[in-house]
Amino acid sequence: MTKFFLLINPHIMNTIKSSILLLLGLIISCSDEKNLANRPNIVWLVAEDLGLYIPPFGDSTIVTPNLSRLADEGVRYTNVYSVSGVCSPSRASIVTGMYPTSIGAHHMRTLSQQPAAKKKGLINYEVVPPPQVKMVSQILRENGYYCTNNKKEDYQFYKSITAWDESSIFAHWRNRANDQNFYSIFNFGVTHESNLWDPWYRHFDLDTFPPERGIGKWWEQFANIEKPLYTPDNIQISVPPYLPNSDIVKRDMKRMYSNIIEMDNKVGLILKQLEEDNLLESTIVVFYTDHGGPLPREKRLLYDSGIRVPMIIRYPNQFRAGEIDERLISFVDFAPTLLSMVNISIPEYHQGQVFEGKYKSNKQRQYIHAAADRFDEHYDMIRAVRDNRYKYLKNFNPEKPYYLPLEYREKMDSMQELIRMNQDGQLDNFQSQWFRNKKPIEELFDTYLDPHELHNLADDPKYKDKLYELRNECLKWMKGVDDKGHIPEEELIKSFWPNKIQPTTRDPIINKVGDNLVASCQTEGANIGFKFSQQDTISWKGWRPYTNPIAYKEGIEIEFKAHRLGYLPSKKVVFSNAN
Repeated sequence: MTKFFLLINPHIMNTIKSSILLLLGLIISCSDEKNLANRPNIVWLVAEDLGLYIPPFGDSTIVTPNLSRLADEGVRYTNVYSVSGVCSPSRASIVTGMYPTSIGAHHMRTLSQQPAAKKKGLINYEVVPPPQVKMVSQILRENGYYCTNNKKEDYQFYKSITAWDESSIFAHWRNRANDQNFYSIFNFGVTHESNLWDPWYRHFDLDTFPPERGIGKWWEQFANIEKPLYTPDNIQISVPPYLPNSDIVKRDMKRMYSNIIEMDNKVGLILKQLEEDNLLESTIVVFYTDHGGPLPREKRLLYDSGIRVPMIIRYPNQFRAGEIDERLISFVDFAPTLLSMVNISIPEYHQGQVFEGKYKSNKQRQYIHAAADRFDEHYDMIRAVRDNRYKYLKNFNPEKPYYLPLEYREKMDSMQELIRMNQDGQLDNFQSQWFRNKKPIEELFDTYLDPHELHNLADDPKYKDKLYELRNECLKWMKGVDDKGHIPEEELIKSFWPNKIQPTTRDPIINKVGDNLVASCQTEGANIGFKFSQQDTISWKGWRPYTNPIAYKEGIEIEFKAHRLGYLPSKKVVFSNAN
């Protein structure tokens, strides 16, 4: 029988942890930030829409040999939480080191509105972060790292032109110059909720990374192939108590587990490639997911089923192998911790807390925070705060029901099953909770005794002190991060795009000073990229980040371009002898 449980290891002593982290600092640090010789490579393995449905985190339904190997050779972080129950706000936080509510990235997928949202008059728009904000990959590139993303972005704004050496299906560390340190992300879309729908076609995930360039429309060979079922016929499915134990729900869960097996195979492929390249022991490998599970009452919600994620980090030479780390960690912590792991100083605007590396905080997190706002065509506003045991939810629109009828989600058979059974009065008290017509203003859950968050304790006098504590923490956090949830989205768009017209980055200004070219831009916060026209003939190499004056030789053309996040890029400026 499948078992779901919390991993707890209360016997790990703080003194041992401190000693270990000091040793880790010796492994990954160097005295000169520009000297990359002793810096680790970083690989992020990112699954979509996946909660704790894997063996290293207590679910024994299937076998995942590659994730289990990663866990055996690394550290399992058992209290990691996304800042939202969906991908776009979460990814915005990961790449900026800021809360989505702080930069106005809290509404779901501003760049590509769902058809139902467009019917309500919503336009596609880019969020405009404050001018000092850079994508974390931009900072790594400025410090000498080769940075690739394969292949999902979804940041609520388009990537800066200098954020990646390559972001595409072809992106891979193997495309870098010899011995250049790298930061490479591989996104596994096979576990996305859409891969549970009928017809059950294969997601555009390839079986090799990277594919050969020039093979034409590579996706056509996968677009209409029925997915194989990797789960055994006799698999025993344990359905969470908030879902009905029906054949349709079990079938969707069987598909979910099958997708996880396929994702695990891809994790194994990346690990094999690191070993083939003799890089595994010089690389920090991080596995996590972009938010909680894909099933109804998971994705988009702020219950742990929607925001709690598995994370495994394998350090070089299996450092700390087999450990369980129970510290509270938020997605907003990822960017500063990544920089800390490679000995790059942390920008002041980062709102997260460093949990590993040179700049590791001496304080452990006391709380994590999360937010839910517009999902596709429906508005709501919910804020969550959690400590190691208790979860608090503040519903700012209690008159609205829990369940919001999203066209996209209702393509899932198990969602249709839930709706039908609710209409027919076939759901039990726990399963029908989601369909209540209104919400309480506050919710409080003891996640130890009630891990599925089904018993609201907010009105229980025994918990009034904890209720007051978390309520005050929620309000304090909202004020501290300048939460923009109360701003109507139309006003928010106008603040980003005056008159709903996207601003354009001003053209870079190039001056020749002695034998060097000095570039600048009058748009505050713009990143400048450059190319040598005669050498960088392959467009996928992208723009190199400009950080210092460029030595200029006669007869060479150099192209420049500027781009601030959320703005349109500037025009290209070419410097040559004719300038």
